[in-house]
Amino acid sequence: MTLLACDLPGITKLCSGKVREVFDLGDEILLVATDRLSAFDCVFPNGIPGKGAVLTQLSQWWFAQFPQVPNHFISDAMEDFPKELKPFADQLAGRSMLVKKTRPLPVECVVRGYLAGSGWKEYQTCRTVGGHPLPPGLQNADLLPAPLFTPSTKAAKGHDENIDWGQCVELLGKSLAEKVRAASLAIYTSGLAIAAEKGIIIADTKFEFGLLGDELILIDECLTPDSSRFWPAASWAPGANPPSYDKQFVRDYLETLAWDKTPPAPILPEEVVLKTAEKYREAYRLLTGSKLAL
Repeated sequence: MTLLACDLPGITKLCSGKVREVFDLGDEILLVATDRLSAFDCVFPNGIPGKGAVLTQLSQWWFAQFPQVPNHFISDAMEDFPKELKPFADQLAGRSMLVKKTRPLPVECVVRGYLAGSGWKEYQTCRTVGGHPLPPGLQNADLLPAPLFTPSTKAAKGHDENIDWGQCVELLGKSLAEKVRAASLAIYTSGLAIAAEKGIIIADTKFEFGLLGDELILIDECLTPDSSRFWPAASWAPGANPPSYDKQFVRDYLETLAWDKTPPAPILPEEVVLKTAEKYREAYRLLTGSKLAL
């Protein structure tokens, strides 16, 4: 079953994001990952089967890899869900989780370890990535001298906008911005090492954080094919885009179209949908060593 929308009669919906539905359970939140696909900040009319399950279950797996990092996860087991959610088990099982209610920060925390995507385009023009000066002579997909923190704004609809460090400090305050930067770089570095053992390069990723009281909490998703660029290490070489286990496959297809990357988004061909679903599941299998539970 492909789930494109989720409405739970009697349960208050706080918002619908590009991919997730967010429900209010009082002191907790129910986060439901649909199978909607967003690329170039546009949501597509057809989804990717099983995608929401990959995002939920892979995030939960990553949360468990970083016990030193506070996160919002409570449970993804239906037996732990409030009884009023039991009638919706068919929609929720495998793709939803109970999480702590936090105050989300208005910044997406992007970390780049390799030169790719919009970072590569910026480098070709300015020899910078996210405003960070880089040495000459780097190639597409090159390993960066050190991981870079390149934040952006967080838009519920429309395009996120890259911001520099000064703008990040303006939005969060210096102390909180420094904590967010340090946490983002630490999680990425740890995740990079774990994934390397599984034969995967995490070229870049984004994190989101919230505040629970005064405590900084990792929220939303963590190191998934939606939020990250996953490359097979055996196929990586500077100078070309490696094959990927993420939605870069969709982006590459979209670049062949005469589409201006504004809504409405085109319908994706079945072969693109099925290949993307296969890539997401393969990323989950390689990283966790387990089969996806649907």
